[in-house]
Amino acid sequence: MTSTPGSPAAGHAGLIDLSNAVVVCLPGLLGPEGKAVTMLLDEVERHARLRWETATAWPASRVPVIAVGAASALPAPGGLCTVEPAQEGAAEGYRIWVDDDGEAPAVYVGGNDTRGVLFGVGYLLRTLRLAPGAITLPADFEVTTAPHYRLRGHQLGYRDKTNSYCGWNLDQWEQYIRDLAVFGTNAIELIPPRSDDNPDSVHFPRPPLEMMAGMSRLADEYGLDVWVWYPAMDPNYVHPETVESALQEWAQVFQALPRIDAVFVPGGDPGRTQPRHLMALLKKQTENLRRFHPGAEMWVSPQGFTQEWMDQFLEILHQERPTWLAGVVHGPWIHMTTAQFREVVPGQYLIRHYPDITHNLSCQYPVPDWDVAYALTEGRESINPRPLGQATIFRHSQPPTIGFLTYSEGCNDDVNKFIWTSLGWDPGRKVIDILREYSRYFIGERYTDDFAQGLLALERNWQGPLAGNAGVYTTLQQFQALEAAASPGDLKNWRFQQALYRAYYDAYVRSRLLYETGLEEQAFDQLRQAQEKGSLVAIAEAERILDLAVNQPISQGWHTRIFQLAEALFQSVHMQLSVRLYQGQEEVRGANLDGVDYPLNNRPWLKARFAELRALPQEADRLAGIQAILQWTNPGPGGFYDDLSNDLQEPHLVRGLGFAEDPAFLRSPQRHYPYRKDPKPLRLSWRCATGSLN
Repeated sequence: MTSTPGSPAAGHAGLIDLSNAVVVCLPGLLGPEGKAVTMLLDEVERHARLRWETATAWPASRVPVIAVGAASALPAPGGLCTVEPAQEGAAEGYRIWVDDDGEAPAVYVGGNDTRGVLFGVGYLLRTLRLAPGAITLPADFEVTTAPHYRLRGHQLGYRDKTNSYCGWNLDQWEQYIRDLAVFGTNAIELIPPRSDDNPDSVHFPRPPLEMMAGMSRLADEYGLDVWVWYPAMDPNYVHPETVESALQEWAQVFQALPRIDAVFVPGGDPGRTQPRHLMALLKKQTENLRRFHPGAEMWVSPQGFTQEWMDQFLEILHQERPTWLAGVVHGPWIHMTTAQFREVVPGQYLIRHYPDITHNLSCQYPVPDWDVAYALTEGRESINPRPLGQATIFRHSQPPTIGFLTYSEGCNDDVNKFIWTSLGWDPGRKVIDILREYSRYFIGERYTDDFAQGLLALERNWQGPLAGNAGVYTTLQQFQALEAAASPGDLKNWRFQQALYRAYYDAYVRSRLLYETGLEEQAFDQLRQAQEKGSLVAIAEAERILDLAVNQPISQGWHTRIFQLAEALFQSVHMQLSVRLYQGQEEVRGANLDGVDYPLNNRPWLKARFAELRALPQEADRLAGIQAILQWTNPGPGGFYDDLSNDLQEPHLVRGLGFAEDPAFLRSPQRHYPYRKDPKPLRLSWRCATGSLN
């Protein structure tokens, strides 16, 4: 058996009916393996409204059986059987196959180890055809597989700045941890109560340390690794009293968590400690950590370091070779590739990736050449499925590492998490197959291809100049068709709601962009007649036309639906898409409903200029000012004017390698947008610039 996830051997063979199956496992199955069986029963019931019975011995009656256990002791008719482990006993591997005698089929799930059982159950869940009242599986389905990368995880930070997580209770966290485990995630990363964030949130259902401990316990029950992202937040660790205070503070967290496998301390963003002082602190914190978790590891990243500090950090690694340090993390603001990083870090230290999958701009892997209209409205942390882009990032950056724990600020990047997890298991998987699996499992069997194609369409919405991308409206039509056919239950599904929100939002932004661009052109027509009409009349008429964007807004049906979906997402998954309505922390922290009507032409700048011109006493001066506006982009004979916020108006830009070969834009120019919107009335082109990191 050599098939792998995403390419089962079943082909188009018939289906076996497992609706009344019995799950057989060993007596007294406890710990993560017992949790895996519970997950199987619960998730089947949630999707199919049928609850399988369990047994500890093969049933005498001829009913379908799901046999679950270790490959070394797997339930079988008459007792136990031993099967060959998947891929020579590779950690976390599993085998699944069907034995169909025509009357009472049996499905065997044999894991190489405890996690192999969990992930085997997960893949079975992803492969089952689950519909209300019916459960089927291809009759000749079989798979033998083990993961390529040993670490496949995601940061799940319970803190105020996240756009949803801060409102989740432990039941929601368990469901999300389950969802991730079903697809092969084997680690989560938690954030302590003290970080670069507010110490409390109006959304918290529990105090931070209590929730952190609960999440650690949940991960342990499923047998998943627990990492802690622990920034060194004090301004100076030179003084002994500061170090002692930090040791006591961290010890409270270490002691409170039932499971910690590793601690990762970022060197910067946040934190700002000189490497020699940081490493001295972490040596003591490693001893501190192992008082409570003897086998736990300490990891560090040099992200945000100056070249001087990077040289100092590498010198410590090469000359002192600290044995308490397990590995080094490649994260945002390290201006070299993971391959280059591997070359400069001594080989005794493992390399882990910390990729930013959650942000669209001002980040490690920005959306390439994003239209400024999107940057000004949807902003830095919008709902951002980027399946093909994330696959490009993954395949470019992962090979020198043992794996990854992604940087996430909420469930806005949900699709991206499952792309990374799936590729972490099998880097050769096709993105469309991952999306179909995601859609079938989370949205429903009948949505398998349509929803998957819709996610790809959402990514295409963000490619190229928005004004020329008519496919944005086609994407909305695709999702409106799904919406019209959806059941009430489908419409309550937060993943479905997220995709709808994005489809409506994208289309609304494009409609406003075209409308407001047209209004500006009409206003300029009035200004060109200023010599005949008089400057004040021309200005007044131009301003009246520009203000139609507010006084006669376009596409209000779409606008209303966006607000309805924002409310639905707050109710279903506590997404805070507005500061005013849902007490999101900031607009840049995912509250992009507040930017939905941001001006998409030069109206604010023009109105400010008009006010200045009206104040001039002389008609000639006013006319000269109008002419300056009209000729703003005219460089004169022999000159050229490039707008580096617009693909169509930057012919002199040397583009370098581009996203496909340089997704972090380390050697390519990239667009930069303000982290926060400047309140001044600026020209649209001034709200975006193109620059280089090196």
